[in-house]
This record gives sequence, C-alpha cells and structure tokens, in this order.
Amino acid sequence: MRAVMMYGPGDVRIDDVAEPTLTRPTDAIIRVTDTCICGSDLWPYRGFNRITEPARMGHEYLGVVEQIGDAVTDLAEGDHVVGSFVASDNTCEICQAGYQSRCRHQVMMGGIGTQAEKALIPWAAGTLVKIPAERTAAQNASLLAASDVLGTGWFAAVAAEAGPGKTVAVVGDGAVGVLGVLAAKELGADRIIAMSRHADRQALARRFGATDIVEERGADGVARIKEMTGGYGAHSVIEAVGTDEAMQQAIDSTRPGGHVGFVGVSHGVTLDGGKLFGATVHLHGGPAPVRRFLPQLIELIMSDQIDPGVVFDLTLPIERAAESYLAMDERTATKVRLTFD
Repeated sequence: MRAVMMYGPGDVRIDDVAEPTLTRPTDAIIRVTDTCICGSDLWPYRGFNRITEPARMGHEYLGVVEQIGDAVTDLAEGDHVVGSFVASDNTCEICQAGYQSRCRHQVMMGGIGTQAEKALIPWAAGTLVKIPAERTAAQNASLLAASDVLGTGWFAAVAAEAGPGKTVAVVGDGAVGVLGVLAAKELGADRIIAMSRHADRQALARRFGATDIVEERGADGVARIKEMTGGYGAHSVIEAVGTDEAMQQAIDSTRPGGHVGFVGVSHGVTLDGGKLFGATVHLHGGPAPVRRFLPQLIELIMSDQIDPGVVFDLTLPIERAAESYLAMDERTATKVRLTFD
C-alpha cells in the first residue's frame, strides 16, 4: 500500500509498504478515506526533530473499518469512523477523567502513520467513533478536522476557560489557532483577538468569530493586548505555536488570575519560575484529549452548526505529498488534505 515517509528534513517520499495486520484483540484495521498534514508534522520536516531512519507520517484520519479484533464488540466491518491522534482505551481512570491523550495505554498514532491507504488502530473501541456514512463534502472535511486540529483548538479554548464575559486572545494563526477562535466563539466568548500577520489567515479567523486582529508580536503584541483590555490583559489566552516566544507572549498577555490554554507542541520553551510566580496565571494544556470532545464535535458538524473543514485550503493526491509539505512549510497553504484517488 502507499504511505507517506519522511527520510529527513525536507525529504518526503511515497513508498510501497506492507499492509497492517491485527496484532491484539483490541485492534482494528481501517481503510483510510481521508488524511491530512498537521502543523506538528513540520517540526521533523524542518529538522527540529531528529530522524534516524525513514518514518511513517500522519495522525489524522477518517476511515472505514475493514477488520476488527475479537475484543472489539461495538464496531463492525463497514462502519465509517473518525478517531483521535492518540489511541486510548477510554476506560482507565485518566480517560474517565477526560484526559484520553494521557491514557495509561496511550499509543501515539503518529508512530503508526495515517498518511497511508490503511492503518492499524490500537484500542479501537476506545479510540474510534462512528460517523454517518452519508455526509456532504463539507461535513467530511470538517470531520477530518475533528480528528486533531478542531479537537485541539477546542481543548485549548476549554483549558483557557473561554466563555461568556471573557476576552480571549489567540497566539498562533495556523489551523489550530484559527479553530481555537471557532471554539472560543462557540463557548460564548465576548471578544476574540486573533494575533496574525497573514491576510488569508486573518480572514479565516474573522470567519470563525474573531472580533479583532493584532499583527504585532512579542513585547509589542503584549502591549497591544494590554492596551485593548484597559491595561489588564485577556481573561483567556490560547497558545497554539509551541515556541518560547509564543509561550511568553501568551503568559504576558494574560491578566492576573487569567488562564492560558497551551497546545502548541513545545520546542525550546523555558519558563522563568520567578516571572511565572509573579504572573499569577493558570497554565493548562498539553496533547489534546480529542476523544473527549469527538461526540460533541460530530453533532455540531453533522447539524451544520460549525464548518471547521474550510481550514483545508489545498487538496492534493497522496502522490504529491512532498509538494503538500512544502506548501505548508512555505505558508502558501494553511492545511493540506491528502486524497487517495
């Protein structure tokens, strides 16, 4: 079967690899119908994560169940499904508390690779959620977004305690950032400030509910947020980048007693304990427990209340994966969907 492989920085290829096989009774195998490239896939592409041997890529997916293990009783062959980028049993104490991304049995789907024609899904009963077989093209794209970037943006907004009466600032204008705007809007935030320098992403943020745009970064961006909030800072700040500059900007933009929801995959982030102590803000984040939110997100999508799928601004066949990665790296695309036609 065809699969996207990364051989090194900037070196993406399509290889013919062996099809997956069931290894545990809790597994399932799906035929992947939709997949995409995540902003976090760019870390190894840009050389920030070391690659010592060719690596399978991808962790976002929709699919159709082809095989199930003997212990999987609530799924059947032919079911259409969406799953999280983290496989989880959804029954352990951590899962039951709503943090399936830190399940005691968690398996990162990026280590399996879903930018491929088929994928093995560990802990299938806890990871996969059924979706309607009949759905529009727009709903299909939105469900794919729910597999990671929508669920991650949603968790960021929840972690930041976005809601009525709150001003929310969003650091990062990639797919997660703009979908964090959408989540903050759905959660009832009064004012949503998107921090972005790119006209196309600013327009998308506005479409999702941003009331204001701030183009300044770093200390200038913080000063602008303070100016817009009467000197206080935002009640809720979403950090959706993962760099030290972005994290510092998020913390400094938050008022004392406010909340930072951080979901950018951290690279080189360091926190000054004394400065953090003085900031008096809440920090909550990490890998998003997407599985917690999937039922709610599926309902919002299938009832056409939200349209996160418009975040995909480029669709290419899997054979053009190298071109797709380059487009995201050069910011000529916000998020690329890969097809198997």
